[in-house]
Amino acid sequence: MPDEPLTPETVPDSLVDFSPSTPSAPSRHAEGTLVDKYGRHVTYIRLSITDRCDFRCSYCMAEEMTFLPRAQVLTLEECLRVAGVFVGLGVTKLRVTGGEPLVRHNAVWLLEQLADLPGLKELVITTNGSQLERFAPALRAAGVKRLNISLDTLRPDRFREITRVGDLAKVMRGIDAAQKAGFGRLKINTVMMRGGNDDELVDLAQFAVDRGIDIAFIEEMPLGDIGHPRQASYFSSEEAMTRLQTRFALLPSTETTGGPARYWRLPGTATRVGFIAPHSHNFCNTCNRVRISARGDLYPCLGNNDAVRLMPLLRAHPTDDGPLRAAIVRGMGIKAQGHEFSRRMDAPQVVRFMSMTGG
Repeated sequence: MPDEPLTPETVPDSLVDFSPSTPSAPSRHAEGTLVDKYGRHVTYIRLSITDRCDFRCSYCMAEEMTFLPRAQVLTLEECLRVAGVFVGLGVTKLRVTGGEPLVRHNAVWLLEQLADLPGLKELVITTNGSQLERFAPALRAAGVKRLNISLDTLRPDRFREITRVGDLAKVMRGIDAAQKAGFGRLKINTVMMRGGNDDELVDLAQFAVDRGIDIAFIEEMPLGDIGHPRQASYFSSEEAMTRLQTRFALLPSTETTGGPARYWRLPGTATRVGFIAPHSHNFCNTCNRVRISARGDLYPCLGNNDAVRLMPLLRAHPTDDGPLRAAIVRGMGIKAQGHEFSRRMDAPQVVRFMSMTGG
């Protein structure tokens, strides 16, 4: 079942009267597509359905977090409506994120509805794995095609230190459940942290090989004030490749999953190793995605603060998608040419936490 409907009394005053701002430069828009002013075709959205999470990962959020009140979070019906408009504009891939998306009540209902959207080719989820033991079969039945599972260490004590509250054994059981449910193309996402887990990168790759799954190593992104300098923990993709080459041969591949990772094959295995390098190898020139936060803010670029607020339009026009569609099209005009993470490691370019934008 979906969310219970919000009443006018529960909608904050700040959301009642709203007119979307006009971006300084218009997008070039062909009917049925989303193209930004730099000619990049947007075919992929990342939709956050909650800012809440059952972990408190040290690189993602503060230890003590204040989460959005219910009235300021998109209902499941609103999530479906936003996704439907994007798919109608040519989006073919949708990733559901959070926070941790599977802590959202009735998330599986939403996934079933999303999977049925005409024109959507791929529905995927990013999860911390904590709820997979319970939900993996239902996700498969709902139409989810692939899972990305965050896993930064194979050591229980270190896992608890990084996540502050997490149980590694529970995540491992979740991975088992996902494979048993028939998800053949699982991928592990590992955020690299100097002095935090860089001594485990080879072991994590071997874990992926042993499981017959993929793994992506991600350079830490300077999003939000987490209370300690990020420069000291930054670990580059080049350093990671050097570590991995002590055990594995890495063959460059032209394969892609539609996201920012650049993949390498490990000969003799079913595993692909990806590197997501927003610092050392900026991938903005081929960016094909935008993000929608749990509060309905459309962020054309993860590394910039510019956003279009969609929630007020959803609630002001509950039966007319025209204003929403027009705002999304105009929003392509504020999609930045690129981010500049490498210049601002210790002074975040954006002040919001990753969990607030969507993973």
